[in-house]
Amino acid sequence: MTIKDILPGKLGFGAAPLGNMFRDIPEAEAQATVEAAWDDGIRYFDNAPFYGAGLAEIRMGRALAGKPRDQYVISTKVGRVILDEVEDVSARDLGEKGDVFKYGRPNKIVNDYSEDATYRSIEDSLKRLKTDHIDIAFVHDVAQDFYGDEWLSMFESARKGAFKALDRMRDEGVIKAWGLGVNRVEPIELLLDLEEPRPDAFLLAGRYTLLDHDRALQRVTAKVAERGLGIVVGGPYSSGALVGGPNFEYAPATPAILDKVARIKAIADRHGVSMKAAGLQFALANRAVAAVIPGASRPGRIAEDRAALNQAIPADFWRELRATGLVNPAAPLPGAA
Repeated sequence: MTIKDILPGKLGFGAAPLGNMFRDIPEAEAQATVEAAWDDGIRYFDNAPFYGAGLAEIRMGRALAGKPRDQYVISTKVGRVILDEVEDVSARDLGEKGDVFKYGRPNKIVNDYSEDATYRSIEDSLKRLKTDHIDIAFVHDVAQDFYGDEWLSMFESARKGAFKALDRMRDEGVIKAWGLGVNRVEPIELLLDLEEPRPDAFLLAGRYTLLDHDRALQRVTAKVAERGLGIVVGGPYSSGALVGGPNFEYAPATPAILDKVARIKAIADRHGVSMKAAGLQFALANRAVAAVIPGASRPGRIAEDRAALNQAIPADFWRELRATGLVNPAAPLPGAA
């Protein structure tokens, strides 16, 4: 069974905002956002203990509690164990993500990619999510953006622990699939080069987007497609930069990025194309990509994402992006533009 067989559609729900990403989201707004996703027909929900130190999983579990479990798919992450004891949130070392979840719960977050921690993480997630099984488990953030020069040693820890545990859990039917959930291409490349274990899919956030896709194209997308695996694209709007937000990669966008956004938007405006539509449909044009999971923290965003997915985009828009060098020459474009 491939990841494309498991996922119920091309559009999923990224739950990071439910962990109070960047702002303190009222409980009613968080619940209404998940409900709006459900009403829209979205049946794939991605989460992680890291999102608000368990807050996103708790909120999603509450929102989905009355829904038939056989009608939706959940993915979550391992690698972080959330403790009952609290810590000084401002003193956390979150690599390049800094203050992203400073409004989340103050529970202590422990980075642990061992076999025991992997089992514990899954058990804890089941409780927070109020469910009896996880469909897909991703090993979270074993990459440079979190661990700097130590990332290879963290990857090695996961190789000896989490990878083996998840391989076993998949083969025993406890989960349906597993892989890496990362913001960098290199860990995926490294895992693909190993003979064992055998991942099923990857969640790649921010690295296969309209604004940033060169390295993923060069290093991993072809390999993933050739092996019949799949990529779930997280952060398709590049932390909001693509759709007019101030952030790129969880930090203030640079002048170069803002200039690129402005150039793409000028072409999009000429062709009557929304930037959300351009972002989602660009990612999905690659045969390695199984689904996109934009994050939403307000109910109205769901309808915008669905409309973006369904908007008819003229081939001339893609041709102009290609001609002006705003997309990689090797990037597959919708309609083979």
